[in-house]
Amino acid sequence: QVQLVESGGGLVQTGESLRLSCAASGRSFSDYDYDIRWYRQTPGKEREFVAVITWSGGRTHIEDSVKGRFTISKDNAKKTVYLQMNSLKPEDTAIYYCNAGTGYYSGNMYFTLDYGSWGQGTQVTVSS
Repeated sequence: QVQLVESGGGLVQTGESLRLSCAASGRSFSDYDYDIRWYRQTPGKEREFVAVITWSGGRTHIEDSVKGRFTISKDNAKKTVYLQMNSLKPEDTAIYYCNAGTGYYSGNMYFTLDYGSWGQGTQVTVSS
């Protein structure tokens, strides 16, 4: 079982930046090539995929709605994945969740196979 802990959320103004962190731990984490993903969710809506990074190879995919503003990266030594969010907009307001699971790439698309473990989420609020 992989444990995930998100941090870095907060209240910012439009145009500002935040960096979210997802720290992974657990005995199985080092034994399996997980994809670490970020999702976000607002009340009354389904959880929305934001970005993914493959732990071993570092391949990334960013959802079109945030491409050019958000980037995903990792620090192997710290077992931490980061979501750098720039030029934030009010519509980015959501609870952001980290997820470790499996998936695959096909061309420029990314597909989720299983959702595995979730973190507790971190709130991001962007004021106008």
